[in-house]
Order: sequence, then C-alpha cells, then structure tokens
Amino acid sequence: MRALRRRTPRSRTSLRWKIAALAALTACLVAAAVGVLVHLWTAQDIRSRAEAQAFNTVYSAMDVYRRTGALADGAELDPPGLPAALRAPADDDRHTAYDPAVHGNLGPSVWGAQRTAGPGSPVLAVRINTNPELHTLSRLDVTVTVASLVALAAAVPLAVYGAGLLGRRLRRVSETAGRISAGDLDARTGPTKGRDEVADIAAAVDLMADSLGRRLGIERQFTADVAHELRTPVGGLVAAVDLLPPGETEDLLRARVRDLRGLVEDLLEISRLDAGAEQPVRARVPLGAVVAEAVARTGHDAEVTVEGETTGEDEGTVHVETDPRRLERIVGNLVVNAHRHGAAPVSVTVGLAGRTVVVRDHGPGFPADLLRHGPRRFHTGARERGAGHGLGLTIAFGQARLLGAELRLDNAPDGGAVATLSLPPD
Repeated sequence: MRALRRRTPRSRTSLRWKIAALAALTACLVAAAVGVLVHLWTAQDIRSRAEAQAFNTVYSAMDVYRRTGALADGAELDPPGLPAALRAPADDDRHTAYDPAVHGNLGPSVWGAQRTAGPGSPVLAVRINTNPELHTLSRLDVTVTVASLVALAAAVPLAVYGAGLLGRRLRRVSETAGRISAGDLDARTGPTKGRDEVADIAAAVDLMADSLGRRLGIERQFTADVAHELRTPVGGLVAAVDLLPPGETEDLLRARVRDLRGLVEDLLEISRLDAGAEQPVRARVPLGAVVAEAVARTGHDAEVTVEGETTGEDEGTVHVETDPRRLERIVGNLVVNAHRHGAAPVSVTVGLAGRTVVVRDHGPGFPADLLRHGPRRFHTGARERGAGHGLGLTIAFGQARLLGAELRLDNAPDGGAVATLSLPPD
C-alpha cells in the first residue's frame, strides 16, 4: 500500500548548498571586515608616522636654521602650498596639518611648521609626501583581496564537502522515518558516526520505531486473541439459532449472529495479514471477468464497464497474473463500502490498458480524515456516512499490499468517493 494521496513535491534547495552559501557569505563578510580594518589601520599608521616625521624634521631644520641661517632637510620659509592653518599659528610651537591635495606624484602630504621667531616672522615648514606609502597601501589592498578570494575558493569546497556529510546523515534519518511512516516498522537508522544532534535524532527515530512497533504488536496480538476467542462462542450461537423455531425473532437473531460472525472473520483475516501469514496464490485470469464476478457476489447493484474490451471470443480480453480470490475480496469490499457509506449509482470501471479497477459512488465522498490518515479499524468516519465496523477498507488495503498493488482513495470533483486499485505489471 502506498500513500493515499500523493503530495505535490515542493521545490527545495539542498542543505548542502544552503550551508555552502552560508559559509561563502560568512567568508566574504569576514574577508571584507578584515580588509577594511587592515586598510583603515594602515592608513592611520601612515598618517601618524608622517606627522611624527614632519614634527621631528621641523625640529632639526629649525635648529640648523637658527644656528646657521640655512634651510636643511627640505625646509622652506612660507612656502606657497602651506595650509592656511599653519600660516599664522597661534604660538611658536611646532604644528602639523594634513593636506589632501595631489599634484602629480606629490601628495597627499603632511606639513610640519614653526615660526622662526616672534609674531610676524616667517614660518619654517617641511612637507612629508605620503604618496609612496599610500601606493604601498593600495598594493596591500590588492594582496588582501587576492588572499581573500583564494581563501574563499578553498573554503567553499570544504564547506560543500562537510555539508554533504551532514546532509547524507540527515537524509538517512529522513529515509528511515519515511519508511516507518509508510508502514515498514522494521526500518532503523542504526548507529551513526559522531556524537552530535544528528546522532541524537537518529537514536530518537529508532527509539520511536521500537516503541511504535511494540504498541502495534500489542494491538495486533489483541485483535488476533479476540478473534480466536470469539470464534468458538460465535459458532455456538450459529448452531443455537438453527434450533430456534421459524419466525420474526429467529430472523432477527440470525441476522445479528451473521453480522457477528462476519466481524469475527474480518478480525481473523486482519490478524493473519498483520502477522504476514497470508501468501497469494497467483494464477493468470481475465481481469474483467474476475471483477464482474466479484461485483455479482456482493449482491449490490453496480454498473461494470470494461474499457478497451472488444467483442468476439477472447478478443480484447486482458489476463493478469494475480490471486483472483484476493482480488475479488478487494473489489467486493470496495463495492460494499460504496453502497454502505455512499449513494447510488455505483460504477466499477476496469481499465485494461492501465490494469486498474475504479469503484465510484455518488455520495458525500470520503471524509478528509480518512484521506489524510488512511483507514483505521473500527472507525467509519462521519456519522452521516452510515454504519459499519470500519474493517472493510482496512482489509482491502491489506490485501492490496499483499498483491503488490496500489490502492488510492480520493473524491471526485463533482462529488462522490473514488477508490482506484492499480495492479502491478506481471
């Protein structure tokens, strides 16, 4: 048995690429931050060293000028390019100023200046060109950028590889959970490498499967025990009813005992299916004829249509390799369910090309809970759908699983329940 309703697959991005993209983005941000910090720190260091050099050079040049009257170390008196802040300093101390102007290869610069004497005396100034250092800074920026790109090129494949390992571990857990959800209670993730959250999830899934298996095992054993224990008293009731004199009471009791015996037989059948004790006896049979016979055995009115069948002896007849008794059981249960919980007319369509059997009624349709979770024992859905013990569809799904067939439940767009049985290829 497969999923009752196929879910539309949603487009998804692999966890591997999400982690790789996150690692690449993180590496880019780190590289950008490091590059900006290195640039700012280096630029500030260049300016600080230039200011210190200008300050010291003015000191030495001023000493030479006052002793000899000569200009040394590139010093000038009231040079034309001197910044306005240094042309008329407030005192006779040394001062520095930054000049961003660029003239060819000269600039940006740091000026150092000091008055040669009292107020109104010339200003001795020294210009420190920072262009070589700033060119070195530009080369450093290029080097940092190239190194960041190389590191990024190395980090992304490593992130993809590491994310792939994590993704495979998570996919293994997901596949195990999917198999358990599909009914394979023996599926286990098993030991996983590492002692991290993925290992915890895998252990939790296995523990959940063990607990679920134990609970279902108890439920199945209970069902089998109840069915076996009821079989003997029900047989006694059948024999006792046969001794009653004919009449209305006898008919009423006989009908109730017949229902009780049917319930016990259904429980026994479910217990055998749960235990895996049933094995199909396959034979090559005409699909259309078997379905028509199964519908006739139910005693209910249902129109049987065999698509693609032609007239003439054995012309257009499709034979399938299956267990005819179990196929009849499935079709019979679907037809009975359609009459019991749906509404007439009930139609049965046999698709020879697709090897399908479609049973449809025109009632309120299957309840949403049934479509989501599948049939459950002793659960018949909405009250307005009628009475019953809720085992018919459970048996149909169990027999379909045994035959390797797919049984899907759905509701028609114009109303009514639709059950589609797809037989496997030979």
